Amino acid sequence: MSYTTHVRGEFAIEPPLTWNEIKNSPFTTPMALGKAVRLYMSSTHDYDLTLRVNEETVETDEGTLIHRTAAALVMREIDEYRERNLVEQVQEIVNLFPGHTFTGRLECEGEENTDIWRVIVRDGRALRIEPRIVWPDEDGA
Repeated sequence: MSYTTHVRGEFAIEPPLTWNEIKNSPFTTPMALGKAVRLYMSSTHDYDLTLRVNEETVETDEGTLIHRTAAALVMREIDEYRERNLVEQVQEIVNLFPGHTFTGRLECEGEENTDIWRVIVRDGRALRIEPRIVWPDEDGA
């Protein structure tokens, strides 16, 4: 048995990424897309994070158009996640899409009760933030 970390949360992406930006991204998993797109994509996915792809059907004079965008970065469905370079993966996607803002955070909790931390993006940099534990002043308690 190995050490696992539970991760929850997401990063909102503004403005949302366009299909042209995400279609060949290593952060776009085939399972996040429709069946026709899964057949189109052949890359393997080695990342723990994935883009949440939204599809909107629009009727046009030429027929039905499927408009795909990604407005969030989330964790993939992983049963027993062993945190490996999560901060680096967030930084990689921030670097891949300059001109977009990533807001939100990933809350991480390991098996030990003191192993809690967050991943945030500040000024274009992914950061691991650990909490500070402060004891109340004994005189004022």
